Amino acid sequence: MCLHLMRLLSAFTTPADKALWRLALPMILSNISVPLLGLVDTAVMGHLDSPVYLAGVAIGTMVSSFLFMLLMFLRMSTTGLAAQAVGAQQNSKLLRALVQPLLLALLLGLLLLWLRQPIINLALALVGGEPSVVLQAKNFLEIRLLSAPATLANLVLLGWLLGAQYLRAPVMLLIIGNLLNIVLDIWLVVGLDLSVPGVAWATVVAEYVTLLLGAGFAWRVLRMRAISWRMLGTAWRGELGRLLALNRDILLRSLLLQLCFVTLTVLGAGLGHEVVAVNALLMNLLTFSAYALDGFAYAVEVHSGHAYGARDEQQLHRVWVAACRQAYLIAAVLALTYLFAGQYIVALLTSLSELRVLAAEYLLWQALLPLLGVGCYLLDGMFIGATRAAEMRNSMALAAFGYGLTLLIALPLLGNHALWLALALFLALRGISLGWIWHHHRQSGTWFITSP
Repeated sequence: MCLHLMRLLSAFTTPADKALWRLALPMILSNISVPLLGLVDTAVMGHLDSPVYLAGVAIGTMVSSFLFMLLMFLRMSTTGLAAQAVGAQQNSKLLRALVQPLLLALLLGLLLLWLRQPIINLALALVGGEPSVVLQAKNFLEIRLLSAPATLANLVLLGWLLGAQYLRAPVMLLIIGNLLNIVLDIWLVVGLDLSVPGVAWATVVAEYVTLLLGAGFAWRVLRMRAISWRMLGTAWRGELGRLLALNRDILLRSLLLQLCFVTLTVLGAGLGHEVVAVNALLMNLLTFSAYALDGFAYAVEVHSGHAYGARDEQQLHRVWVAACRQAYLIAAVLALTYLFAGQYIVALLTSLSELRVLAAEYLLWQALLPLLGVGCYLLDGMFIGATRAAEMRNSMALAAFGYGLTLLIALPLLGNHALWLALALFLALRGISLGWIWHHHRQSGTWFITSP
């Protein structure tokens, strides 16, 4: 018995597992601060005297998340390109992987700022909902979008610091930024009774403080790698076409992803404000799982990009096997936690009895989603590191088609359960399709041949 136990433990503590945890653990701990912020937002809104505030923040957050997650290519492409530059030991490419996306992020951020009002009006007209909820969502968005330049620049800085393997920096950025947001959230909403605007202002201030910290960390990395001001002056040139093509494919992939998540809120709004509110509560559990498991995905991104730049297939295979072992174990722990303690978590998030009762009907889905989603999270990391964006786009298209078909068939029959069923199938299809593509490349030896 002891011998079998020792063999089992040794299988989970190989050098590849330890290397993975050195990258994954700091990112898991820092990533948890992101959904923790969402939990605090939900808790402070959920304890006000009406679910209208929670529903309004849920819709406002959905719209702002749609916009910013749509531009997540700024982080994803930057991580892959920076990790490949480190693997190939090319400082000029590492610098270019920072400067070009950063300029693009600032340009897009200023554009969002300029078009803020028409974007808000269009988004809320499309989402619809009860007038009182829409009003709260508008109050939130008018303030939240003031942070657009900082939010997008932070995506680039986070991705670049991660790809450059300066791991303390992204960890500190996420933790400090989100903890500041949480403190401001509680102070402005609970202390100063600012309600929905308080949540929005807390995020705006935290984003700009994070930008200043991130710029300082990036400059430190440049100095450590002996990259001069003179090199900065020419870093915006070269391979711009590749960057734009890569970002185009990730943009299309992100658009499909966000459209699928938006429908959860939009279709839920058609089922009543209580359904919107309870889905917002439960999405915090999915978000927590996704960000915790993304710590492994980030580690896979870095190793995948480094291996791609160095053309090291053995390194890639070792880290993939280790990531599967560790991430599925954590996913199982999360699933069991939601299954047996989900009702207590919901009780912490809201004092409204009607929302607690309604949430209990959907807790089984929360236990299934981490197990169904872990494969696609890890494979996303594998493909991001190798900058194989076109294949990620195609996989997302297949999963989105399955998601839409499921809603079309099941929504009239199952109501809100159909939304969670479609989401579960969506995650599973992403993992299955990317897994098939990855297996095909390994069998044919084509993973390192073509650089998309």
